Amino acid sequence: MKYDLHIHSGYSSDGVLDPEKIVRIAIKRGLSGIAITDHNTIKGGFEAQKYENNDFKVIVGSEISTERGEIIGIFLSEEIKSADVHDVISQIRDQNGIIIIPHPFDELRHSAFYPTEEYVDFIDCVEGFNSRCVLQKYNESAIGFAKKHSLSITAGSDAHFLNEIGNAGIITETEDLREAILKNDVRIFGKRSHLINHGLTKALKLWRRTTFG
Repeated sequence: MKYDLHIHSGYSSDGVLDPEKIVRIAIKRGLSGIAITDHNTIKGGFEAQKYENNDFKVIVGSEISTERGEIIGIFLSEEIKSADVHDVISQIRDQNGIIIIPHPFDELRHSAFYPTEEYVDFIDCVEGFNSRCVLQKYNESAIGFAKKHSLSITAGSDAHFLNEIGNAGIITETEDLREAILKNDVRIFGKRSHLINHGLTKALKLWRRTTFG
């Protein structure tokens, strides 16, 4: 079973994708499920869940901005309101969610959360492959950190456009996906996104800033 655990819909400030279309494309590309991880909201995940079926699962998540950087929570049922890193971690835990640090060592992203020893006990997983990491060394650093501290490793496309869906993710034989992730009973796969997608995202952000302020 293959899951892409990092996808953005139009509910993200830098997203455009319709949740129903995300599900349709993901199924076409042979995925068993996806996590919708919109910026600071779970609305996209709930919308996408309307289109799941017995053979395809949608996991509700969010990529939350904190003062330390971005944190992904998956298996969420309520919005995370805080931007304080410790509050965010507590609120994810209270929902029995899983805490993932996405693209942690990507020096080209101001939003990256650089995990240190003090945060290891609060982290469940490190994203070991993010398709939007321009340089593979950033993904390798993430994997190295996870292995050093015995953390689970996940992966995701970080898709903002249809051509990116399924570019990265995890493979598992375990039926209970939550258990498989926490026990690190998964294998990651992935390929890097084309640079044009980065350019399109920057253009979209600029257009929205100039149009809507």
